[in-house]
Amino acid sequence: MKFKTNISKKRDGEHTIRGVALSELIEKHSFVECIFLLIRGTFPSKKEEQFLNALLVSSIENGIEAPSIFVPRVSASTGNPMHVALAAGILSVGERHGGAAEECAELLISNDKPEDIVARSEKNKKPIAGFGHKIYKDEDPRATIIYSKAKEFGLNLKYFEKAYAIEKVLESRKGKKLPLNIDGALAAGLLALGFKTRVGKALFVLSRIVGMTAHIIEEQEQANSYHRLEDTDVL
Repeated sequence: MKFKTNISKKRDGEHTIRGVALSELIEKHSFVECIFLLIRGTFPSKKEEQFLNALLVSSIENGIEAPSIFVPRVSASTGNPMHVALAAGILSVGERHGGAAEECAELLISNDKPEDIVARSEKNKKPIAGFGHKIYKDEDPRATIIYSKAKEFGLNLKYFEKAYAIEKVLESRKGKKLPLNIDGALAAGLLALGFKTRVGKALFVLSRIVGMTAHIIEEQEQANSYHRLEDTDVL
């Protein structure tokens, strides 16, 4: 079995990642810097590092109501160990939960105009990924903070500008606001950092797995009987 990789090598008996010794990474670089090195292939600037850190924090936990939190807790309550419950939580991430950033990024990086994106959405009767929220009706504060930080750090704002242009067209066509949400802001932010669209779900999981871990530990320590639906929950 043979693999070809430029990611990691053994050099003079020492493990290297993208040509940098692991011992050097341990001594001199942060976890976020190593994310850039592994996925983008280059180290970030200090402002890029701080911005990705903010993106990761924004997705770290969003309440027990979210599938990626209650699913691993249910799995843990049946007696599964940590890694199994984490796997269940990861598998709950999909196009409708945690996957919208990737889909939105494809729209933002395309040559399609905001008006055309909205028109196609209406024609296909399909919502646009990255816009609208069940709780935040006028503004997703997490998205606003991420945009503010992108400006503060002097990053490329063209993807945010396109996202907010889509938001304006949506409001004018539908007569109500469907604000840029955290998934849309993550999409614009990842593109601004030079990441490929397909890493969207991976970075969401990388962040959310920390929240999952905390909830699994709490579930295990509570030693609950396994969770099941009440009869009144089933129609």
